[in-house]
Amino acid sequence: MVEIWQTYMFCSFILAVIGLYTIISMRNMIRTIIGVEIITIAVNLNFLALGFRNGFVDSLAQSIVFTSIVIGAAIAAVALTLIVNVYRHYGTLDLKKIRKLRW
Repeated sequence: MVEIWQTYMFCSFILAVIGLYTIISMRNMIRTIIGVEIITIAVNLNFLALGFRNGFVDSLAQSIVFTSIVIGAAIAAVALTLIVNVYRHYGTLDLKKIRKLRW
């Protein structure tokens, strides 16, 4: 019999694999940020699965996930601001082309 926390752990593993694939295979900056956010969601789901006991989620796990969501939103906002500035300056979001350019 598979317990619910094992299902959550499996789903978080699948999300982490999808996030890593997105980061590795895509050269677009926005898609890279989306991959990082997917990995963040996988880590948060993993925390909740590990804090699941007797039908309830531990309050420490909930507080860690809430803090992670807030920090992740701030990081995503800063990253998207940087992406907008890079696009205005270079006119592309391709990471391979941007690495070849000089300031």
